[in-house]
Amino acid sequence: MSEIDPRTARRAPEVLDEFQLAERHPDFRVDLERVRFSPYFSRLSAVTQVISQSGAGLAVHNRLIHSVKVAAVARAIAMNLHRDTGPTGRLVQELGGCDPVVVQAAASAHDVGHPPFGHLGERALDRLARDRFRLREGFEGNAQTYRILTRLDEHDVSGVGLNLTSAVRAAVQKYPWRRGEGGTRRGAASDKFSMYVVDAADAREALSAYPAIAPGQQTLECSVMDIADDIAYSLHDLDDFYRAGLLNQATIAGEFREWRRNLTDLRALDDYALRSVSRAPGHSLEMLWRRLEARDPWIADVDAFDEAVARVTEEVVEGLLTVPFDGSLSADRALARFTDEWIRHLQSSVEVHEEPDHRSGHVSLDRTAWHEVAVLKFLHERFILDRPDLAVYQRGQASVLERLVDGFTTWLDDPYDARRAPRRLLDLVELSTQDYLAVARDEPRLLPDIDETELRRRAVGRGVIDYVAALTDAQAAHLDALLTGDTERLWDAGQGL
Repeated sequence: MSEIDPRTARRAPEVLDEFQLAERHPDFRVDLERVRFSPYFSRLSAVTQVISQSGAGLAVHNRLIHSVKVAAVARAIAMNLHRDTGPTGRLVQELGGCDPVVVQAAASAHDVGHPPFGHLGERALDRLARDRFRLREGFEGNAQTYRILTRLDEHDVSGVGLNLTSAVRAAVQKYPWRRGEGGTRRGAASDKFSMYVVDAADAREALSAYPAIAPGQQTLECSVMDIADDIAYSLHDLDDFYRAGLLNQATIAGEFREWRRNLTDLRALDDYALRSVSRAPGHSLEMLWRRLEARDPWIADVDAFDEAVARVTEEVVEGLLTVPFDGSLSADRALARFTDEWIRHLQSSVEVHEEPDHRSGHVSLDRTAWHEVAVLKFLHERFILDRPDLAVYQRGQASVLERLVDGFTTWLDDPYDARRAPRRLLDLVELSTQDYLAVARDEPRLLPDIDETELRRRAVGRGVIDYVAALTDAQAAHLDALLTGDTERLWDAGQGL
């Protein structure tokens, strides 16, 4: 009798039917389809990636399209590793394997925890969770993803979420620790983490299926998904803003040209002097290098950075951006060729390491490609995300989330009207209450010196945050109008409560 693969274990045992068993990877294929059929996955079509479609007035990537592209990029990388018959392939197997279907499932699921309004919404909910409810771990999109897959979304068994295999549950843990536990590992400096205290036991159980992976390290399948996320993000935002005409070639060319021309003088400036004139051409690019050098000395290399800037200058700044996108078929073809060539280049730049640096995963981009992705991201981070008009718009979106959190909390505190709150909100508060009480009972060290009254208060906060985080951009705006009594679309705005 063959040994049971711990990677295929589910929290609630299941018997697959004959149609499922006909698949090549039946357990993992079931997971992939459960993610794809999840309403949380479908919701991503109406959730902001960087700029909301309603605010941009143009067709931009949403989180669903982003997830589909991440899955495609990740599958190609995983297939190459899975099929390798040489030393790399043997190392992959020793470390637990890299199943392409697991990678696809993780890539499809990796963003389901992101709230309305992109990363702005994530920051707003994190602040509200800590300030309003004293939830020290706050809110984090990656931890919310894990909570949705294993608790909030349900297939047909109560209490186990989608009842996914250990492999897929482990593969979505980009930052496999609780808040504050990461030390100097990847993401820790920015408070990234993949599990709340109420979901930590389940997350640890999933990771235990990979005994060759050290604590705090991603599984190989997770690392591949993470790399694919970086690749897709760095290129499709460039695609969006190039099509929209928002990347001013002259301004960007000035930044890159002045950095090269004044490099000796820029390198001589101290950090304070550099930041004080960060808007001057060339200074932002030098600040990028210093951030990379300070945060990732294990891979940051001045010559590799210089080469990455040169390549992006040639192919993007002095290449793609010199011809404005005019909506023609030839423009579409040129952009498609550019994107395809970069994706193939970055996919072929993947390495596998037996003992990776603590800031890296077992699977990573090589030194050259790592710097290139950093410079590609710099284009939209500096020339789009820093725009004052976007900042004003995003502050308005943050105020919407704040009013929703406060409004629902006040509603639940009303002893006369709490029963009329949205059913899903009441369900989520009940789930979080059960979860916090279970942690207090089974692992009291994780919730020290908290009495039951305070515990229930925090559970209400987690339930409210879970509810608001699951809204689409449009639902958040409509609910805000409902709670303030300022809508003429009562029944439309109230759908899906």
